[in-house]
Amino acid sequence: MATAFSSDGEAALRRELGLVAAASRGNLDGFYEMGRAAAFVRGGGFRKVALQFPDELLGDAVAVAARMEAATGAEMYILGDTTYGSCCVDEVAAEHAGAEAVLHYGPACLSPCKKLPVLHIFGQQPLDIGRCAEAFRDLYPDRQSRVVVLSDVVYAHAMGELEQQLCPEYPNIVFSRVVCGDPPGPAPPGEVRQFGRQFPTEALGGLQDCAMFYVGAEGLALTSFMLTWNRCPFSSFDPATSCGRHETLNINRALMRRLYLVERARDAQVVGILVGTLGVAGYLAVLQHLRKLLRQAGKRSYTLAVGKPNPAKLANFLEVDIFVLVACAQNSLLDSSDFYRPIVTPYELELACNPAREWTGNYFTDFRDLLPGACAHIELPPAVPATEAVPDISLITGEMRAAHLCDPPTSQLPPSTTLACRDQTRALVEISPAASFLESRSWRGLEQQLGQTPVSKAVQGRRGIAIAYEDEGREQP
Repeated sequence: MATAFSSDGEAALRRELGLVAAASRGNLDGFYEMGRAAAFVRGGGFRKVALQFPDELLGDAVAVAARMEAATGAEMYILGDTTYGSCCVDEVAAEHAGAEAVLHYGPACLSPCKKLPVLHIFGQQPLDIGRCAEAFRDLYPDRQSRVVVLSDVVYAHAMGELEQQLCPEYPNIVFSRVVCGDPPGPAPPGEVRQFGRQFPTEALGGLQDCAMFYVGAEGLALTSFMLTWNRCPFSSFDPATSCGRHETLNINRALMRRLYLVERARDAQVVGILVGTLGVAGYLAVLQHLRKLLRQAGKRSYTLAVGKPNPAKLANFLEVDIFVLVACAQNSLLDSSDFYRPIVTPYELELACNPAREWTGNYFTDFRDLLPGACAHIELPPAVPATEAVPDISLITGEMRAAHLCDPPTSQLPPSTTLACRDQTRALVEISPAASFLESRSWRGLEQQLGQTPVSKAVQGRRGIAIAYEDEGREQP
């Protein structure tokens, strides 16, 4: 029986992805924009290119790679399994293959990359423009409604036609544009640039009192939009079902859950920083920022790179009180209800540990907004001695907790070669809770025992796969 900490191996081996290949529809060139992709490769003079596909499009990978090699003469590498989320460009896997550029297919979070040139090809999923326009009219009967239209990237190709149908009827409607990469310079006043979307708000008088209409299925992208623009009412149209609806997700309840996690972060003493991306620009800077934030708050931190986080992996770190996930805007909102310890976002950790940051109703899922020079950056206040720190009461345990908002004082004692200081506070012995826990474990890994193990000849092992060996059911001699 599968649990949160284990899974059925047979189910994993026999699971079918249910791929819907574009090749079966005879639309390979149009769906994957082969001409634009070939022009990108030839124009850049790339000789080795990585093709990154999500699971649902892997059925077309071989056919696409063959056509691209024939059209460009370049060598193509298929990235079948991503290091983290498939919406992010996997520059690490591409560099392992020696690729000079990446063609990213399918849905994308549009987080900027800095190492390799990237071309996003979303895949032009079909959209019934007439049904979508009809659903919009039903949801917004007032023709003077101020609405911003957002879409999943796979439907961005159809937004121009939808705009032509709705703009004559709705004078206060604005359509967002998909922007790949960071545009040069800051956004001008009256324009929003977030999540790879760009749209003006000056004609609408700002985002206040504006509604949001999303074209796409329910998912992480819509959740991220609703949390970020939580003061705007949302509605959506699902092209798969051709149904429009007012979004009934209670944003206040969702925010209350996130604020509860902020309180858990305030109580935590040991924090695990999960590296959830190696390709999004600025991830190293935010790791350094979080370490500094936790150090000044008097908390221990450990940086963990475990690939895609799951309950079984993180359950190995029982000494960690809470985790903070550094990932793209879509993957950072991880539902941690099945995990042994909660998982928060960098913004939530800042709410817990930075006294200068107060809850204003705004929510930030992109960690780059917290870095120096960004729109939501707030400097840490000056360090204060521990004796002057103001204690507060935990809203979860009801116990008093002291705020540690000072760096360890540096000693002015002369240097000595007799004793080696453990840290700046001249502590001779310091036992880490994590080290003590690991030391107490009965299994600590493989021991070499050189010269103690007798050499034996290789023998034939069992044949077959783990769920059904050939000698399964027969008694072993």
